[in-house]
Parts: sequence; C-alpha cells; structure tokens
Amino acid sequence: MRILGITIPENKRLEIGLTAVYGIGRPKAHKILSAIKIDYGSKPKDLSSADENKIRLYIENSDFKVEGDLKREKAMNIKNLKDIRAYRGIRHERNLPTRGQSTKTNSRTVRGNTRKTMGSGRRKAEKT
Repeated sequence: MRILGITIPENKRLEIGLTAVYGIGRPKAHKILSAIKIDYGSKPKDLSSADENKIRLYIENSDFKVEGDLKREKAMNIKNLKDIRAYRGIRHERNLPTRGQSTKTNSRTVRGNTRKTMGSGRRKAEKT
C-alpha cells in the first residue's frame, strides 16, 4: 500500500503504519481511521483496494499538510527566521540548539567539539 509515494509497512497495525508518512502521527492516524470507519488494528495487507483508496483520498483531500508540503513549509519558516536575523535563525545557521539548551557540555557532537576521555580510543601496545 502506497500513500503519497510512501510505502506503508504491510505487517504493522494500520494506526502505526500510517505514521510512516511525514506529518501523520498516532492522533492524526486515529482521526483518519475513525473518519472512514476502519479498525485501528487491521493490517494494510488485509485491506481491500476500496479501503486503500478511501484512506488515500481522505489524506489528499484533508486540510492538514503532509510530506512535501509540510517539509517545504517548515524549511520556509526556518529560512524566514534566518532572513530577519532572529536569534533562533542565527542559532539554526550555526547548528546550535535553538531552544535554550546548554552548550557547554551537551550538543558537542553537533558542534564538532568531541573531547576524548582517558579511557577512550585505541589501546597502546603492552610493554613486555
């Protein structure tokens, strides 16, 4: 079963499988399935083609954004923050945490500041 170019896993429950589509989480999957009256626990491999089309049409005709539209909107929001030189936009540009997290000890891997501890790394050859 494919929706918006995404393959829904065949062996997972439908409420879980729909979350493979970007922008659909568990609550939205529940809303979709209850609107078209399909059981949450049914599996995509057991659905008829009419049920698959119902799900596909409901998602395409709904007012919420999914996949490409949502990704595009998210990227435009971040670009807007960068353009107006907002604090959050500057943090995005520098690949730093945007929501006030500490950067002294955490977020080192993102910043490229990985410190090696005494015990890490390769062992030296033992002297005999």
